Amino acid sequence: MSESTESPVLSSGFVALIGQPNVGKSTLMNAILEVKVAITTAKPQTTRNRILGVQTFAGKGQICFVDTPGIHRSKKRLNRALTDKALRSLQEVDLVCHIVDAPKIVAWQKKNRAAGLPPAERFVMERLAERDVEAVLAVNKIDLVEDKLKLLPLIENLTETNDYLDVVPLSALTGENQSKLVEVLLERLPEQGMLFPEEMLTDRAERFLAAEFVREKIMEQTQREVPYSVAVEVETFRDNEDRDLLEISAVIHVERESQKGILIGKKGRRIKAIGKAAREELETFFGKQVYIETTVRVEPRWSENPRFLSRFDYE
Repeated sequence: MSESTESPVLSSGFVALIGQPNVGKSTLMNAILEVKVAITTAKPQTTRNRILGVQTFAGKGQICFVDTPGIHRSKKRLNRALTDKALRSLQEVDLVCHIVDAPKIVAWQKKNRAAGLPPAERFVMERLAERDVEAVLAVNKIDLVEDKLKLLPLIENLTETNDYLDVVPLSALTGENQSKLVEVLLERLPEQGMLFPEEMLTDRAERFLAAEFVREKIMEQTQREVPYSVAVEVETFRDNEDRDLLEISAVIHVERESQKGILIGKKGRRIKAIGKAAREELETFFGKQVYIETTVRVEPRWSENPRFLSRFDYE
């Protein structure tokens, strides 16, 4: 009798990365993908769009991460739209990975001399409970918790209200327990074979990625309201084969003339620095020389305008 040559059925599926702003969702996805497809900064609300990141694990399966904007309360139309976008993703995936910022919660507990959870975290957990989704809890940034004994009561606080399939303490930055999370997610995903080709990383177009890299550098180099009043639109993305380089022109939308002045900077220094940093990031990602041109345009109150929110895929 000949041996069976059938390939094993592999686990695969979509996993939504959910949590407050700035808990490390994009950092974790990039780390597992081993390629930067989602921008990351120290500022909250860096992620504005749903971003798919696909990683195939040989002989084990495929995880299709859906990175989402941070879930939070806000009166601003843009922020409400981003939270709605994140919550809608919960119904479109096989599994949810709820990520929390361990040191932030520990610091809140110490400051308030309380064993509970911050209101902002409770808000996220309530939204998850309302939708009755299957979720794995990822307790992130444990490398920044000095007293590791505080992690156990923290996990108890987090799990006493919501039912999680599993809990994984980890650090997206250092990689600690990252492989454990991957194992847990693959165990919980359906056995259905590969959903995408093995070489696929993301479904996002090159124009979108270029715009995001420019926005990342703006967020890194500006303060106060400017990073949150900016939207970037790539008008030209052309592969010039004769010169062996990518030619990119991007429009940076702001809401006020004063913001335009801040972005451009004295004698154009800041916009040049932003362009240089974005070019270097783009050259690393695309693996070839990049020429990038940026223009700053004032669109008053674009973040409250449904037409612009739709145009930038925020609503």
